[in-house]
Amino acid sequence: MPNLSVRRIPRWVWIPSAAYLVARIATLAILGIINAFNSHSLHSELMRWDTKWYLWAATRGWPRHLTYIHGHVKSSTLAFFPTLPLATRWSAHITGLSPLQTGLAISFLTGLSATLAIALLVRTFANDHEAAKAGVVFAVFPAAYIFNLVYSEGIMLTCIALGLYFLLKGRWVYAGLLGALATFAGPIALAFVVPCAYAALRELQLRRNWKAFCAPILAPLGFLAFLGWTWRHTGVLNAWRLTERGGWNGYPSLWYTPHLFIEFAKDPIAQVVTTWIIVGFTIFSIVGLGLAWRRRQPMVVLLYGVASAFLAFISAPVGLRPRFALIAFPVLIAYSSTLQRRRWWMLVTLSVLVMIANTLFELFDSAVFP
Repeated sequence: MPNLSVRRIPRWVWIPSAAYLVARIATLAILGIINAFNSHSLHSELMRWDTKWYLWAATRGWPRHLTYIHGHVKSSTLAFFPTLPLATRWSAHITGLSPLQTGLAISFLTGLSATLAIALLVRTFANDHEAAKAGVVFAVFPAAYIFNLVYSEGIMLTCIALGLYFLLKGRWVYAGLLGALATFAGPIALAFVVPCAYAALRELQLRRNWKAFCAPILAPLGFLAFLGWTWRHTGVLNAWRLTERGGWNGYPSLWYTPHLFIEFAKDPIAQVVTTWIIVGFTIFSIVGLGLAWRRRQPMVVLLYGVASAFLAFISAPVGLRPRFALIAFPVLIAYSSTLQRRRWWMLVTLSVLVMIANTLFELFDSAVFP
């Protein structure tokens, strides 16, 4: 019989995958060890922050009426987009697992798929080595611990990274459909519409190809579909926006982040931890975008990084904290491709240490949200 050769798994696949698995297992192990010495259960720690809201949306759905407290709309699942809750609900029904188990599995698996999608994207304009490096940096970035929780970032970033890949390949319909799924998962995915529009205009200019406009037309449909559904469901046109504003004090503001910088410059020592985090990661992101420009990232990739960072920059009280720097992943690609050898290893080591500290701080302290 002829010998059957097993094709080796490429380095740009297995190296980021291994880094991702080790990072997720390590953070869970640390949480488990710490919980063994206090009165909290690991289950209660994993149910913090947005996890509980996504699971409530998966099990209870979205309310038909806005509830007001002292003139402001009360927090509800109307602030949470449906891709992850629906996937959790349907998967739990099929598998028989609990919603929490299902949600954690989806978040874990889509975090891995996002890591590999970003490596695949980098491979299209660099090489296998740079793709592996970028995947590792993404996998161990300080905010990557959210893949141990029930968050929609894994789904959203997988779709966006693959969408950018298809934009570079000229597969306009695929890019648009992935964009629609991403904007159905979270509003910050609207940043993906910017590179879609640029790519379509560029394609029209160079080749008179109107089909490219499928991408920017399809991409925002997920966002618009959810807003239209909440309007019909509640009878209130801006139900999502009112819930964000009343329940979480979330609103767009060009002044929010500059104001934090001014207050930080006046007296850094007196500032709360949130200000330190937003100031630090805003600087990190701006420098990263500058590096991306110098490294001549493909324009569609760079534009997505700029757009997603800008949306976080103007979002109060969120700002460019680690989770939103993670979403603006072209920043991470830029650092990874710029730093070589020892400096790259220093970046990875520092990321791991900050990831561990960030995990412990945000899961055991209610002062700062992810």
